[in-house]
Amino acid sequence: MARPSVADERREQIIEATLRTISEHGISGTTLHRIADAAGMSRGHVRHFVGNRDRLLLDTARAFYADENGRPAILPAAVDGLDGALDYLFGTEFAASSSENAIVLAFVELARSTPEIAEVLAAAYSSTRERLAAYIAEAKHGAPEAARDAAAQGVLSAALGNVFIGDFDRDEGRTARARAAVDALLAAL
Repeated sequence: MARPSVADERREQIIEATLRTISEHGISGTTLHRIADAAGMSRGHVRHFVGNRDRLLLDTARAFYADENGRPAILPAAVDGLDGALDYLFGTEFAASSSENAIVLAFVELARSTPEIAEVLAAAYSSTRERLAAYIAEAKHGAPEAARDAAAQGVLSAALGNVFIGDFDRDEGRTARARAAVDALLAAL
């Protein structure tokens, strides 16, 4: 197998530094200077490998919202089936309040004024909703398509709402209640 090029390694290093910088300083505080410091290189090198800040933020959003195969997603590619998706979305890793929440919120903020970032987020969330709808169709054969699609939206909304509420509500029963609500929704199909 060929060794990754230095340029590819540097781009990955810069994208990781960008994610750390967004997590620590928010989107407005994510400057090329701070990214360069976090990456351990000069601003000139950062620009050489990734271009301007807008291009870097777009590439970073694409990397952040990609599964292991590079496709836009929130669910990892390895997640299979409805139970696996629910276990992931309401599991401790996804539901935990973490620096990733700050990154997600920063990209949401940026998507309001940057159509290209909005497209990245829309693709990731849409593909996840579509996967959920397919898993629900497998598990609930008799449910009408519109009901399965609505349930998929409900599952995704409940999971994301649970994560964001977790940033300020440390109630340990919150995730279990959100999962119970989703289970009740799916049982009604």
